[in-house]
Amino acid sequence: MKKIIVFLTVIATLISCESEPQKKVLKEANGRINHLLVVMKNSEWQGELGDEIRKIVAEPVLALPQPEAQFEVSQVSPDNFGSLFRATRSVLKIGIGKENLFNISGNVYASPQKIITITGKTTEEIIKLIQENSKKIISVFKKADLISVQRKILKKYWNPEKIKTFNKQGYSIKIPRTYSKVEDNGEMTWYRYHLGGGNSMEIFTYTVPITSEGDENGNNIVSIRNAFGKKYIPGQVEGSHMITEEAYTPHIFEVEFKERKAFETRGKWEVKGVYMAGPFLSYTVLDKPNNRLVVVEGLTYAPSINKRDYMFEIEAILKTLVIY
Repeated sequence: MKKIIVFLTVIATLISCESEPQKKVLKEANGRINHLLVVMKNSEWQGELGDEIRKIVAEPVLALPQPEAQFEVSQVSPDNFGSLFRATRSVLKIGIGKENLFNISGNVYASPQKIITITGKTTEEIIKLIQENSKKIISVFKKADLISVQRKILKKYWNPEKIKTFNKQGYSIKIPRTYSKVEDNGEMTWYRYHLGGGNSMEIFTYTVPITSEGDENGNNIVSIRNAFGKKYIPGQVEGSHMITEEAYTPHIFEVEFKERKAFETRGKWEVKGVYMAGPFLSYTVLDKPNNRLVVVEGLTYAPSINKRDYMFEIEAILKTLVIY
C-alpha cells in the first residue's frame, strides 16, 4: 500500500511540473549607458525619418560646458538585427507597417531591456507619432538607464544611519563607497569621488528653512545656493568660494519628487576669484511638515573631458533621496 502511495505521489509531482509553464531565461543586456540602438532601413535612416529621430535623441544635454547629445546612437537595418544586437539595453525600432503603432516593451530578448516600436502606414504618420511621443521616448530610455546606473554604483554605499547630518536632519541619500567624505558636520554633507588628474565629482546635501513665498516657488534657488557656497565651499585662494556662474542663467524646472513639490536645477558653477567651473545639478525639495527645503546637489570638475555620463551618475545618486 505504501509503495502505491509513493508511486502516485511521484506521478502527481511529474504531472504538476509538466503543467507549469517554463520560465524564459534571458541573457544579460549589453550596451553603454546613454547609448541607443535604432533599428530601421538604411534609406529611411538617411532620409527625413532619420532626421526626425536625430532631432530628438541627439538634442544636447542642458547646462554642459561643451555640447553633448543625450544619446550616442547606432543604427542597423532590420535585416541585420540578429542575435548580435538583440541583447542591447535600449532599442528603438521604426518602420512602415500595417498600422499606426507606438509600443513600449521590456525584457524581450535580454534583461534589463527597453524596446520602443513605432510603425505607421506612411512616413508622414510615423513622423507624427515620433513628434507626439518625443518626450516619452526620451523618458523611457533615460529612466531605464538611471535604474541600471543605480544598480551598478549602489551595490556598496555608505550606511546612511552612520552619517551624522542625515541622522540629525531626518533625510538621507545613498552615497557609493567609491566617494570619500569631505565634511559631515550635522548641518551639511560633502562627499567626493576622485576621477584622477585633479578632476572630481562632488555631492552636497543640506537644508534651509522656508522663510518666504519665493522659497516655495523656486525663486530663491540661486541665492540659497550662493549663500551655501560662501559658507561651506571655499576656493583655493583666500576669500574665494563657490557660486552659481554669473554669466549663465540656470535652467529651473518644477518637478514632483516622490509626491513632493520640488525644483530641478541644471546650471554651471564657478569659484569666485579662481578660474574653476563646471556643470551642476540640484534638487530642491519642499518639506512642508518641517517648514524647510531639502537640497541635494552634485557637480563635476573635469576640464576638457565630456561630462554627460558623470552628471548622469550624479542624478542617479541624488534621486535616492528619502525624507523621513
